[in-house]
Amino acid sequence: MASTDGAAQVLVASNRGPVSYDVREDGSLHTKRGGGGLVSGLSAIGSDAGTLWVCSALGDGDREAVRRGVGEAGVRMLAIPADVHADAYNGIANSVLWFVHHMLYQIPLEPVFDAEFRRQWASYETYNRAFAEALAEEAAEGAAVVVQDYHLTLVPGMLRELRPDLRIGHFSHTPWAPPEYFRMLPDDVAQQVLSGMLGADRLGFLTQRWADAFTACAEQFAGGLGGTRVGVHGLGADADFLRERAHEADVNERIVALREEIGTTPDGAARRTIVRVDRTELSKNIVRGLLAYRQLLDDHPEWRERVVHVAFAYPSRQDLAVYRDYTAEVQRLAEEINAQYGTPGWTPVVLHVKDDFARSLAAYRLADVALVNPVRDGMNLVAKEVPVVSEEGCVLVLSREAGAYEELGEEALAVNPYDVVATARALRQALTMPEGERAERTKRLAAAATALPPAQWFLDQLNALRAG
Repeated sequence: MASTDGAAQVLVASNRGPVSYDVREDGSLHTKRGGGGLVSGLSAIGSDAGTLWVCSALGDGDREAVRRGVGEAGVRMLAIPADVHADAYNGIANSVLWFVHHMLYQIPLEPVFDAEFRRQWASYETYNRAFAEALAEEAAEGAAVVVQDYHLTLVPGMLRELRPDLRIGHFSHTPWAPPEYFRMLPDDVAQQVLSGMLGADRLGFLTQRWADAFTACAEQFAGGLGGTRVGVHGLGADADFLRERAHEADVNERIVALREEIGTTPDGAARRTIVRVDRTELSKNIVRGLLAYRQLLDDHPEWRERVVHVAFAYPSRQDLAVYRDYTAEVQRLAEEINAQYGTPGWTPVVLHVKDDFARSLAAYRLADVALVNPVRDGMNLVAKEVPVVSEEGCVLVLSREAGAYEELGEEALAVNPYDVVATARALRQALTMPEGERAERTKRLAAAATALPPAQWFLDQLNALRAG
């Protein structure tokens, strides 16, 4: 058994940590700090509570920081070999487990679980074992460990063997595949994933739907949950942070620039805006969103020159060819719509592909309609953030396949994400909604969206884990 003289009472494990490092030209290290629910949650516990965040070195700067012994208090970064990390992260987590849980495979051609898959799966096991061993070394007797996401599904079971005294939790930020899709995995791999997860005392999911899907898989393929408890924690938007950040100087500057890009109608009136902010992940359904907007312009020519689709599609996982191809298709289709319908004074689609959080917040403030139409999404925080920041009230057109639909569906205009014609109809309904109804819906959306802010979301999980 691993050493139990570590000092940490609360430990978080995730692929990406709260800090990252770049090597500058002069050889010095530049530190970048991240945010999000876990950072907020650990901050809420207090610095004297003995907290530790175990994460992976993700790039050359991170590995150099580990080599030099540079680090942040309360963070342990693991220098897992770059090739092992690449196999585990891109080869398995993002190219297999992500695809299974989001049901994204083109079934006639994929998946193919061949010898290369087996080689990469061995790296995934190695990667998970490195986390389990580090947590076992660092955790105090009876400490609480909260493991994050599909990158680390094997950790709870591995850690349970090393440290049976610990309280172990796991939280899934993605959907969970239904049994008929999950069984696509090789039988032994499916068993490993489930037994790894069931090594936890408690599993957390974003919605009841995903929790039920996991329970169904466990019952069909692992004989049930055993002693593992399952809970639901619907991560909400951080209203205070968003409202304050959305009115800082850089956001105000972006609003001026966006308004200039959007322009006005030939008679000088303000144009309406349909806003989307996404990463170019295959599940986000950006292409069908553009097709629905084109359908709107086809079916209702009276909206030409009067509306602009502000689409931010920030590149994601560009080291995978399928993601590069998808990003290129988004850009191609936006250009095609602009070429087909655009006029000297009107660009129908304002597309930005360079990540810019301040510009995203500016778009939230300006949005008349927010389009959130994923084919499958664990939650989708954009759906929760836009109503909080919107200045004039914003109609949410929301896919019924987004986790957020469980909480926001009654006040949104729900769509089948595959139905382009119906989505176009919903966009028109959103654009023509009376101002009073739009304002009331926005108010109720914002209340639902902020019901469980990030710090409370994390603390609720921790308290439930400790309560047994």
